Amino acid sequence: MASLFVFHVVALVLLLSKTPLLYSSPTSLSLPSVLKPGSTLSVENKDDFLISPNGLFTAGFYSVGENAYCFSVWFTKPLSDKSHTIVWMANRDVPVNGKRSKLSLLKTGNLVLRDAAQPLPIWTTNIIDSKEPAHLFMNNTGNLYLQNQDNQIIWQSFGSPTNTLLPLQQLTKDTPLVSSRSSTNYSSGFYKLYFDNDNVIRLVYNGPRVAGIYWPDSRKTAWASGRSTFASRRTATLDMSGHFVSSDSLFFNTSDSENQSVRRLTVDVDGNFRAYSLDETRRIWKVTWQAISDTCRVHGICGENSTCSISPSHDRKCSCLPNHTMINRTDWSYGCKPKFNTTLCGNGEDDFLHFPNFDFYGYEAKYVPNITREECKKVCLGICNCKGFHFNYETEGYFSCYAKFRLLNGFRTVNSNGSMYLKVPKSIPLLSNSENFVNGDDLICSEKLPTVPIDRAYEKNPKHESVKSLMIFTYVFGALETICIIYFFCRTRKPSTTRQGYLQATTGFQRFSYAELKKATSNFSKEIGRGGGGIVYKGEFSNNRVAAIKLLKEYSNKQGEAELLAEISTLGRLNHMNLIDIWGYCSERKHKLLVYEYMENGSLAQNLHSSKLDWSKRFDIAVGTAKGLAYLHEECLEWVLHCDVKPHNILLDTNCNPKVADFGLSKLLDRDGTHNTEFTRARGTRGYMAPEWLFVNHPITSKVDVYSYGVVILEMITGRSPASDQSLESKGRLDSWVKEKMIAAGGTNGWIEEVVDVTVDGKYDINKMEILIKVALRCSEEDKDARPTMSQVVDMLLQVEENGDNYEDSI
Repeated sequence: MASLFVFHVVALVLLLSKTPLLYSSPTSLSLPSVLKPGSTLSVENKDDFLISPNGLFTAGFYSVGENAYCFSVWFTKPLSDKSHTIVWMANRDVPVNGKRSKLSLLKTGNLVLRDAAQPLPIWTTNIIDSKEPAHLFMNNTGNLYLQNQDNQIIWQSFGSPTNTLLPLQQLTKDTPLVSSRSSTNYSSGFYKLYFDNDNVIRLVYNGPRVAGIYWPDSRKTAWASGRSTFASRRTATLDMSGHFVSSDSLFFNTSDSENQSVRRLTVDVDGNFRAYSLDETRRIWKVTWQAISDTCRVHGICGENSTCSISPSHDRKCSCLPNHTMINRTDWSYGCKPKFNTTLCGNGEDDFLHFPNFDFYGYEAKYVPNITREECKKVCLGICNCKGFHFNYETEGYFSCYAKFRLLNGFRTVNSNGSMYLKVPKSIPLLSNSENFVNGDDLICSEKLPTVPIDRAYEKNPKHESVKSLMIFTYVFGALETICIIYFFCRTRKPSTTRQGYLQATTGFQRFSYAELKKATSNFSKEIGRGGGGIVYKGEFSNNRVAAIKLLKEYSNKQGEAELLAEISTLGRLNHMNLIDIWGYCSERKHKLLVYEYMENGSLAQNLHSSKLDWSKRFDIAVGTAKGLAYLHEECLEWVLHCDVKPHNILLDTNCNPKVADFGLSKLLDRDGTHNTEFTRARGTRGYMAPEWLFVNHPITSKVDVYSYGVVILEMITGRSPASDQSLESKGRLDSWVKEKMIAAGGTNGWIEEVVDVTVDGKYDINKMEILIKVALRCSEEDKDARPTMSQVVDMLLQVEENGDNYEDSI
């Protein structure tokens, strides 16, 4: 017996000596829960992992596809279907190779994940290098953390969650949860749970083309949804007993609260936020709470031109609109496309299909209250891109018209007070009501569908071996040759490839070659405009598509890339009928170009003194421009300031509908305005710039765009340019000149004829014109606090259009 005991001791010593990277927790020698400084975990060694002392959680490399691995934390014991539940991933969007990849704990305190032989790390904790070593621990709550010799936690996985919140893990303003793309694709999806800047927890759909908040209901105030916007800090936690407490007054108990179950909170792939408890006996997860009971209210579920409905046999079911077909038979998020021509516009060949109890949330081209159904039809028929309208009975006792330019977030509910009317050609049979949706298209979910493996193979290449030999040879003959080779390699290959690949992956826009754009523009010979950011050329591609191609100024490579990224990332977040669409980009060395949709009528500046714009069109341009700016300031997920609103940056399509363009000088701001100090220099064009640009200590807000907008409207009305007209009195300010004419008239409206441009065709209502001028003057007030917001401007202009003279007293 003694010899047997000695044999086991020797065997254990030998085992530990062969695995020096891990040592056991004090409570159990069989559970490695700590990684020492200077050690690594290898993807090829299946025994390289960390396990919590209680054995509940494991950290290591987890297979997410063919030859693709993510460093993850998961529940150790598998479920009944042999799968594991992952609660955290370090590199969910960039899996690593199944060979030679490793996680290293550097002696400087940093945790670094490397992909095979790639020179740059895939992921790192970004800890400031320190002489003090740190250990990596896996604890019983599922938290993976770095702790230095002073027992301070310098990094933890609880501080950077993926899609799951574990008990005692805090949700904060800096730790949003992002869903996975699908049940088998662990990369970042389109749904996010986060603390908004009004201190309220929200769920948002941030898809590749559109975005929108759907929980709590964005049509209600936070108070109406039972939330509080007053909090000294933004935190939320689920305790071990199933009680959830949040600083925004969101409280709930799971259905099995008080039981000591294994729990998790997850933003699921379907966009719902749910609490789960583990059934230890059956090894399955049970839903014990969910944020949204009607799952059809989740945005982005069924895609464009489709609707969601709940049925006992299918649970949640997506269906294409009549005379539409699925775009991708394996994924409903792509939506459906029409089988008929959608370019109809006021030719008398349109009709409407009626679907009671259906609605499509958001994306109104126009809202008109207190209107009849026939009048609402005329509203939609008068808007070229109107796809249909929702006719709804309001609680105030009248019907409202919501003309839609995009059909998204469609759902059916018996509690609806309205109906949906889809615009179709008269040749389409008018088969009414919702029965058309019942036998909608179904997904193809066959197991025979081919799988697409993730390319993570790195095979040795003889060319690479020769390069290695060449580098050794150059080291022998001197350092100069080595420096030249490394410089050439880095400058001409790796940075360019990495940057361009990153741009294409993050934006989703088409990447053009410089030669392709040079050919499309006939060697950049068709100039159609220029400004501070660069020159714009007309381009025609081989498929007969016409585009506006903007050649950015030739800065240094770093500056040019920064401007390109700023404009693309800004435009990629925006989606509005009065904002310019971007199609693609080009980034080749010093050449930086953007490809936009082509606007047939050019800019407002080119048409101000032409016969194209009568007074009716000018008013429509004022309204459309205001809507676009209001969307930038208040409706998109991040506030955007244009900073250079002027007639040259307002483009007109075939029907003279305006689209705001040129975001090269724009600046993304947080909603709380804490980064306003990032404006270190004045931006914009002389004559259109707000006074606060001239003062160092004045904060820059969205009111600078409001000021510029007011000047643009005054220029449209008077025909005088604030930047160049030397005939203006009062120090050259256009608004001051208009005010002097108003005061000199002594209370009569004779001053209007003095300031209105007499060269413009068509008649105008003098009272309506007076109101429009007063709105523009309010926008161009020197005191920014006296200016309205752009959404208030939109409301005022729409009421001018609807109420005419009766609205004058409210200006």
